[in-house]
Amino acid sequence: MGGMSVRSQSTEPSESSEAVHRAGFACFVGRPNAGKSTLTNALVGQKVAITANQPQTTRHTVRGIVHRPDAQLILVDTPGLHKPRTLLGERLNDVVRTTWAEVDVIGFCLPANEKLGPGDRFIAKELAGIRKTPKIAIVTKTDLVDSKTLAEQLIAIDQLGKELGFEWAEIVPVSAVGDKQVSLLADLIVPLLPEGPALYPEGDLTDEPEQVMIAELIREAALEGVRDELPHSIAVVVEEMLPRPDRPADKPLLDIHANLFIERPSQKGIVIGPQGKRLKEVGIKSRKQIEALLGTPVFLDLHVKVAKDWQRDPKQLRRLGF
Repeated sequence: MGGMSVRSQSTEPSESSEAVHRAGFACFVGRPNAGKSTLTNALVGQKVAITANQPQTTRHTVRGIVHRPDAQLILVDTPGLHKPRTLLGERLNDVVRTTWAEVDVIGFCLPANEKLGPGDRFIAKELAGIRKTPKIAIVTKTDLVDSKTLAEQLIAIDQLGKELGFEWAEIVPVSAVGDKQVSLLADLIVPLLPEGPALYPEGDLTDEPEQVMIAELIREAALEGVRDELPHSIAVVVEEMLPRPDRPADKPLLDIHANLFIERPSQKGIVIGPQGKRLKEVGIKSRKQIEALLGTPVFLDLHVKVAKDWQRDPKQLRRLGF
């Protein structure tokens, strides 16, 4: 029924058809472990990673795309900003500043459970130098503190902006585990984006085709030699693909985590093999093919899981992408 009622409403002129569409880029900054990637994953609604490298829209790594009826928010990565000890460090910092000046919104992540420290001040001082880009302070990990501690942190962050001579566009407490606050965060970021059409096609959460091809290569390798025992009952889901942080640009490494789903516990031994030997072979074989496909070195992490009778269970099938 749900579908019907929605459709009957849409025949009346709705406000949303007049509403403007916005699209733009945001990046999250903050000290390591400030909750940036958890937040990215929560916003995009699934674990994300390498995505459409469409050079005309951005030179930066796209980490995820939030599609909404009224807006498209593209989350881009910036290399971490650090106190430059070397010339290379200064160059890296230049890249960071350029990115910050090019995005439409900067989200500064500060954990609720740690007092503001010199690292935060250093980043905030740099942010103060980027005049036109609106800056949102995002207080993460709010589920770890009581309301008094949180209130003190919010006041300290507000003060920090004042000290450095800028005004936060918003100060938002979130717990990335709670959907409510995450969608609130998106609601606050969207109005700060420029008006315009979507920059990426709908459904480009991540580079889907790549993930599908990778899953297929792993599945092929897993079925090799056990087809008689397990003709179809292996499904592979690529859970996440993430560039390994802290790697020099000329030596990237992509972490791929994938699950092999089988129908019954008894099949686990077949796929894994004695002392895990078969699974290791599957990993080696499919990794070579994935590296050839992507043109980048890969670290492949495979796990075998039982999804009971998945071939007959529509809910499981949907989750496994069928």
